[in-house]
Amino acid sequence: MGPAGYAVAMALARENLACGQSVVVDAVNPVVECREAWREIAAKTAVPLLEIEVVCSDAAEHRRRVETRRSDIEGLVPPTWGEVVGRYYVPWSEPHWIIDTAVMSAEEAVQAIGARMTE
Repeated sequence: MGPAGYAVAMALARENLACGQSVVVDAVNPVVECREAWREIAAKTAVPLLEIEVVCSDAAEHRRRVETRRSDIEGLVPPTWGEVVGRYYVPWSEPHWIIDTAVMSAEEAVQAIGARMTE
């Protein structure tokens, strides 16, 4: 969806936060400008922000997951391994939390995030 998708997601997040709702954003945010925009939305709506980068440090396992992924959305074709590793992505230099799915299950990640949110 590119920039248009991010703009729509950000507008929806801003409106929901302004109404007092919680928002979870699951997006690649490949560039610093995206990450800064989310921080700005949180600051302007005076809500806490928990930034998480989800990675899989085991390249073979990451590749296996990508190559065996199936979409449950009709017509949506998941990216190939080449597309995943070839995508434009600016590494984080900003403070954030990293969850490594090579060493943590999805259930463990959810529990860890929940615990962090109540700190």
